[in-house]
Amino acid sequence: MSCVSASVLIAVRLDAPWGGVPLLARFSYDAEDPYAVQAAFFDGPTTLACWHFDRQMLAEGLHHPVGEGDVAFSPHTAADGDELRVSLGRCGAEDQGNAVLFVDARALAGFLEQTYAVIGPGEEFLDLDKLLDEFLAR
Repeated sequence: MSCVSASVLIAVRLDAPWGGVPLLARFSYDAEDPYAVQAAFFDGPTTLACWHFDRQMLAEGLHHPVGEGDVAFSPHTAADGDELRVSLGRCGAEDQGNAVLFVDARALAGFLEQTYAVIGPGEEFLDLDKLLDEFLAR
């Protein structure tokens, strides 16, 4: 392994009734949490939300719909090119508090390739003994 993390800033678009709202997202990956991708969404200097996504689901979502409940991904074709449609919701909230974001598919695929340089797909390992030791130490 040449590095233990990957991070990228990607312009995203929040779907709104009056049109798309441009935002910036920082997608991060750390070998310490090998199954997850962290995404922080910004409007200027303000952090609007932080989410943890399953890396495999993100990759699959670029090709076919995946996920249900709070998080779902699906490919989307726009005039500017291919995108990933990200649907975010709250448990038990029916059409309230849901958000739909569109992420440039090429930029996200490039980021996922960076994460595979850290830990390849299928090579993830979670040290449960270490996790349990840390938990019990608290």
